[in-house]
Amino acid sequence: MAEGGSPRLKLGALTALVVGSMIGGGIFSLPQNMAAGAGAGAILIGWAITFVGMLALAFVFQMLASRKPEVSGGVYGYAKAGFGDYMGFNSAWGYWISAWIGNVSYFVVMFSALGFWVPAFGDGNTPIAIACASVLLWALHFLVLRGVHGAAFINTITTIAKLVPLALFIALIVFAFKVDTFSLDFWGSAKLGSIVDQVKSTMLVTVWVFIGIEGASMFSGRAESMKDVGKATVIGFLLTIALLVAVSVLSLGVMTQAELAALKNPSTAYVLQKAFGTFGANLMNAGLVISVGGALLAWTLLAAEAPYLAGKDGVMPKVFGTVNGNDTPAASLWLTNGLIQLFLLITLKSSAGYLALLSLATSMILIPYLLCAGYSWLVAQRGEGYAQGEARGKELGTAILATVYGAWLIYAAGPKYLFLSMVLYAPGLLFYLWAKKEQGQKPFNLIEAVLAAIVVVLAVIAVYMLATGQIGL
Repeated sequence: MAEGGSPRLKLGALTALVVGSMIGGGIFSLPQNMAAGAGAGAILIGWAITFVGMLALAFVFQMLASRKPEVSGGVYGYAKAGFGDYMGFNSAWGYWISAWIGNVSYFVVMFSALGFWVPAFGDGNTPIAIACASVLLWALHFLVLRGVHGAAFINTITTIAKLVPLALFIALIVFAFKVDTFSLDFWGSAKLGSIVDQVKSTMLVTVWVFIGIEGASMFSGRAESMKDVGKATVIGFLLTIALLVAVSVLSLGVMTQAELAALKNPSTAYVLQKAFGTFGANLMNAGLVISVGGALLAWTLLAAEAPYLAGKDGVMPKVFGTVNGNDTPAASLWLTNGLIQLFLLITLKSSAGYLALLSLATSMILIPYLLCAGYSWLVAQRGEGYAQGEARGKELGTAILATVYGAWLIYAAGPKYLFLSMVLYAPGLLFYLWAKKEQGQKPFNLIEAVLAAIVVVLAVIAVYMLATGQIGL
């Protein structure tokens, strides 16, 4: 979209997009989210697996930016280049749905934090909370309509602002940390299940807080340098994981696993409240509001980008591949924020809370991540983008590791969220067929037709299971 002479995004802005999209509301709710299904030992194992897997994924995006600079569009572009139009479409579709459902959860947790001062906001889904969230939604909408690059600059400022309360949280909590509290029921109580079950329970949460690691690659078409895309991804990852691990692990030295699991979200406020009183709760709730405000902006940008890129390439209807006079994908933005508004209204009637929404949002991005890792495996195996005789064993090993991690995540998520994700993937088929009809192209080859049929069948089974109460959010 930067081809019309718009200013290019530099390393600082790209890094801020990565950090800004990863550090949102999730980190402020992390102590409760992690403790809900695991003890301290399992949480540490979960972080170790996540560190290795997500670092491999970060290196995958860095490697692809270097080896395949002609492929832009991040998770969409890589899936399309590696596995064809239909899988590329599904990657864009899954990423897009993950982004806007994630924004719905951000609005809920933001107004839940504001409920600390304004009781009428409750848990973030009362009528007054949804009304105020709707006003904020459309304010962000019209800000982004004025131009992506201006919004990216504001995102850089809010990213810096959100790091301050988190740094203060870590500094303060170190003084309140007690080894006896941390070591109590280190491997979790019997009701939490086996260590493997506990570790699996942490996986969707850890992936949720890392969604956004691909933020720089999604804007690679706007970047000043493809090398900056790779650098921004790795720098953003290392900074973010240091903060995430510190927040979740140190909290276990202030409150027990059972106490943390029983907290309301944002749980960091209540952890600091126990250690330092009302001051601590005020600090973290204010930090969350700033942080989520920035994350909402970053994810509004990322969510609108996915249908735009797919529409520009002809795998989404062409109306979504257009921009307004400010170089903003207006049609994509209207569709995205219209659906966010719809889901905000649904939260008034639904009991689905923050954790359920983030689990659903996370499940939608697992397949796009797996496809990107698989594509990097193909690139390294074929030697594409490598000089003659250049060693590629290290990058091939990293790609294989990232692919195995992607498959593990789908296994750890379990069949429930795989089924639920199919309910959301299936309607995308209509948009894909619409786009292919516009292009005058045959929509599927044989393998793609079989895959499409499997998605529809799984979606039908999931709808039946939802209707009969066999599964639910």
